[in-house]
Amino acid sequence: MAGYLIVQIEVSDAEAFEVYKDEAAPTVAAYDGEYIVRGGELEVLEGGWPLPRTVVIRFPSVERAKAWYNSPEYVGPKAIRQSASSGNMIIIEGV
Repeated sequence: MAGYLIVQIEVSDAEAFEVYKDEAAPTVAAYDGEYIVRGGELEVLEGGWPLPRTVVIRFPSVERAKAWYNSPEYVGPKAIRQSASSGNMIIIEGV
């Protein structure tokens, strides 16, 4: 069953975040992840959506998503993201 990584994020350092995106993408692919949403135009229809950028990545399983997040390949990009932005991140099982 697929695992989805869902991120709501606010970027504070756009230049560093571009480096993050370039470095993170190959690590996602190496763990069989696929970007479904990557910061596209956002329109709130109901309720509040406190952060302006949303990312959704599909992995073959929750276990594979966790393996990516905790992987040695993602350590460097993760540090860049954490210094260049703030936000919320979850992993959720799909159907």
